[in-house]
Amino acid sequence: MNRALRYATVGVIAVSLLGGGTAAAFAVPKDLHSSASVVATAPAAASLTAKASATTVNAWQEFRISGAAKGLKAGTKVTVQQKQGTKWVSLPAQTPVNRTGTYSVRVKLGIKGVNQLRIGAGSTVSPVVNVTVR
Repeated sequence: MNRALRYATVGVIAVSLLGGGTAAAFAVPKDLHSSASVVATAPAAASLTAKASATTVNAWQEFRISGAAKGLKAGTKVTVQQKQGTKWVSLPAQTPVNRTGTYSVRVKLGIKGVNQLRIGAGSTVSPVVNVTVR
């Protein structure tokens, strides 16, 4: 008896689906599986710009590195990094990104010669800025 009831139920459902009468009752909403309605927007890749206020300074003379941060939230800390040998070393100079997406940080350097600097926030880094210390 159980088998007959299953066959009858399957038959009724199949007929109704083929007929389209109750297809809406078993249909999955279109927006769940339709690629046209799913807008997959990847977050914008974060980027940083950097520009030094001076390209040549005396040892321990203060200058600024300013720039813009795109894709980073306001308040995110950006840090000055200096290339020492083959490694990038974070300096104690850091500042938060302001609500307009810009930053400006004061820097003092004591290593004479050409110093390669960049701004970093997590894995996002700016292009290299060269500052010569006399």
